[in-house]
Amino acid sequence: MSTLFSVIIPFYNRKDEIQELLESLEKQTLPKDQFEVILVDDGSTDGTKEWVGEFEKRSSINFDYVWKERGGPGATRNFGMENAEGNIFVFIDSDCTALPDWLTRIKNEFERDPSIQAFGGRDGARQEFSPLLKAINYSMTSFLTTGGMRGGTKKRLAKFYPRSFNMGIRRELYERIGGFGNLRHGQDIEFSHRILQSGAKVAYFSDSVVYHKRRKSLRIFFRQVFNWGVARINLSRIDSAMLEPLHFAPAVGLWFTLMFTLFALFYRPVFPFWLLFVSLVGILLFGCGFHAAIKWKSVLTGFLVPVVMTIQIVGYGLGFTSAFIWRVLLKRGEFTGFVKRYYR
Repeated sequence: MSTLFSVIIPFYNRKDEIQELLESLEKQTLPKDQFEVILVDDGSTDGTKEWVGEFEKRSSINFDYVWKERGGPGATRNFGMENAEGNIFVFIDSDCTALPDWLTRIKNEFERDPSIQAFGGRDGARQEFSPLLKAINYSMTSFLTTGGMRGGTKKRLAKFYPRSFNMGIRRELYERIGGFGNLRHGQDIEFSHRILQSGAKVAYFSDSVVYHKRRKSLRIFFRQVFNWGVARINLSRIDSAMLEPLHFAPAVGLWFTLMFTLFALFYRPVFPFWLLFVSLVGILLFGCGFHAAIKWKSVLTGFLVPVVMTIQIVGYGLGFTSAFIWRVLLKRGEFTGFVKRYYR
């Protein structure tokens, strides 16, 4: 019997993005009888249900639309697995689109090594993305920021955890370890952590690529990375093994820069060293921007990259610091970060 993949897509009020994603899944080279698509609606109010009904009439793929009361991303993905029929559950986020051979490559990897129990794939940007989206993608996958942790590079600086925008797990492993937790942010890392703790073989499929739109404004991007910093502390309170030395780096770098700057302003002999430090950081950011401009053939993308990289480090560092003070020093309960108007 051919392996049946269940592609699980959780979403909330993402009608326009769901349309693009489903259209990309219709173009999959994997035979249609070898995968199903489970659309899990977490209580949308934007007319998605009506659009799905129209799409189903003309669609060539096997998909099931299930609606549930608002419960968050973890509960929504779990609901998808509960309603899935496949042997392997594959997750993709609603703000992604898949290459035509995405599922075929995943199948080939599982057939090449049947001992693989779970995987994580790569995300990238399309040429037609806006300069800002390309800049965010560059920053997110750069070795100097989070590419060394998220699988965007062969050289990893921390343990690799599959992320929900492109990951999968065999049904039998899910039945053994359970589903996603209830964290608002970072629940995929906690899930991946339990997968790794179980002793299951986890692979990184570098050729399994999805195109990730991410956030559409610098303000929203800041809110997102702030919440990621918060999530890392929340994760550490579940299991300290999910907090590695490298995760402190953005916060340490942020506060070192601020304190060094204040010290240099009030103690003039230090000023030349501060100027050298700032110049080196500036050269590094400029180099990244120059590289991005060449890569994407876009001057605007190159200009935005240093701005986005700075926002990523500052936002993550502030979120990490806030949660560290709240949860570790003050020993309070879970810190949530931005909740209201998170996507606006």
